[in-house]
Amino acid sequence: MKPEDLPPEFEEIWEPMVKIEIIVPPDYLNGLFPLFQMFRLSDVQNSNFQDRAKITAEMPLAELISDFDDKLKSLTQGYASFSYEFADYKKTDILKVDFLVAGEQVPGLSRFLPRTSYETTARAMVKRLKELLPRRQFAQAVQAAATGKIIAREDIPALKKDVTGYLYGGDRTRKMKLWAKQKKGKKRLKERGEARIPPSVFRELLKK
Repeated sequence: MKPEDLPPEFEEIWEPMVKIEIIVPPDYLNGLFPLFQMFRLSDVQNSNFQDRAKITAEMPLAELISDFDDKLKSLTQGYASFSYEFADYKKTDILKVDFLVAGEQVPGLSRFLPRTSYETTARAMVKRLKELLPRRQFAQAVQAAATGKIIAREDIPALKKDVTGYLYGGDRTRKMKLWAKQKKGKKRLKERGEARIPPSVFRELLKK
């Protein structure tokens, strides 16, 4: 189920889990431990496999399909390999976090996040959205909402355009008229503006 499909009232959430097996040279083993917490690995066990280390664990499918593969390759310089298979559904303590751009909720940005870290993760995502989203001719608020309240906010400033650049000298009256016209135009754009999220932004947000 997608986060945006979660009904307003529910009793509990179960998420799909996968059993994962990682084969890695022993020299890289210690460097992988931060990865286990980052991607919510549980029941982690180590053993030997020929001249390499073998790690077996469980992890949420949602974590696997983010950038787990890229992070694993980066930490092991490409020497690690992994395989996985569906394990079961597991009751979990996660919250739905929605994201709003210019006051409009963007369903594709909604996330299920662990209760223990949802605020920290939401703030980080809002900051990344501020960096990734293109500026428009009006200011845009980027917000994260959970448990019925706004938990994070960043503001994207308006894209400034000098509409009086071609005017020289002290023609103050004409400049004032142009500035007023520009202000009205920005207000109309803001009123009918829709949140435009480039596909590249969705891909970037999958990365941790």
